[in-house]
Formats: sequence, C-alpha cells, structure tokens
Amino acid sequence: MHNSINDISVVSKILRGDQAAFKLLYNKYSKVYLLICLRYVKSRSDAEDMLQESWIKIYNDLKQFNPSKGKFIHWSKRIVINTCLQKLRKNSALDSFENIFEIGLNISTTNNAIDKLSLQELTKVIQSLPKGYRTVFNMYVIDGYSHKEISTILEISESTSKTQLLKAKRFLKGHITSPQFNAVNSYA
Repeated sequence: MHNSINDISVVSKILRGDQAAFKLLYNKYSKVYLLICLRYVKSRSDAEDMLQESWIKIYNDLKQFNPSKGKFIHWSKRIVINTCLQKLRKNSALDSFENIFEIGLNISTTNNAIDKLSLQELTKVIQSLPKGYRTVFNMYVIDGYSHKEISTILEISESTSKTQLLKAKRFLKGHITSPQFNAVNSYA
C-alpha cells in the first residue's frame, strides 16, 4: 500500500505541473515496462521504442488515472501492453497466426525447469516464440486476458487463440527441456 500511496502523491504533483516528478515514476517503472515490451518483440530497440511511446501515452493520459479504481502500476501497465499490441498490429506481426482447428493437447512443463530460469532467461525464451504464439502467450498467461478478450483485440477466433496458446506451450516445453538449453543454462 505504501508504494500505491507514494505513486498517488507523485501523480498529484505531476498533475499540478511538477515536471520533475514524472522522472520519479519513469525511474521506478521503466525496467518493469521494458521487460513487458521485450516479451512482445525480439529487438531491444523495438522494445525501447514501444516503451518510449508508452511513457508518452501515460503522461498524456495521466489525468484519466483514478486511484479509487486501482493502483497506478496496473493502470499504466495496461497502457504499455496496449501500446505493444497496437505497434504489433501496425507492423502486421499478428498476420502470422495459424488458423487451424483446435486440437486437444495436454501440455505440461516441470516446475523445476521454469523455476531455474532467471527473468532475463525467461524473457529470452518467450522472445524465441513465433510472433503469433508469443502474442497470445503473453496476453493469456502473463497479462491475464481471456481467450474471448484476445480474440476481440487481435481480431482472431477464440479457437485460434487457444490453438496459439497450446502451440506456444508446446514450443516452450520443447525449448526449455531440450538438452541444448539445459547445457547452456546449467548454471541457473
């Protein structure tokens, strides 16, 4: 709660014209938001561009933030995610979805493999996913969207969203449990 109260006071200062206060929010959340951007694109420079666009939108929309509806981090994180999705749509990255019938696959990964990954390693593994898989995986598993929401936002069927998620999990499982990955990351 302390961080939330602090964010509210910083936002209030910014809205009263204290431009230096915005740097406090930027310094506090930029690393977290860059990691979000890196989950959606492979290139660090593209992620940095998305981050910059996100901060511009956050600044411009700051007066719309309502602390009674939630914490600043949740509100601003949504802006970052939406900025990433808009950028992907512009670059037609979402054209790479495979539209096939949903197949029933029971995919599971061992917690040990995931537990041994650092945040940077996990981000790299997610970045290695094909664009369609990566986008649905991020939205569903990490950002908490439902398949219905994903289908609406990405303009794909719910079945395609579910199939992309299943394929992403299968790809990640194969990648994380591969001997090459384990040999490279045995220090984790």
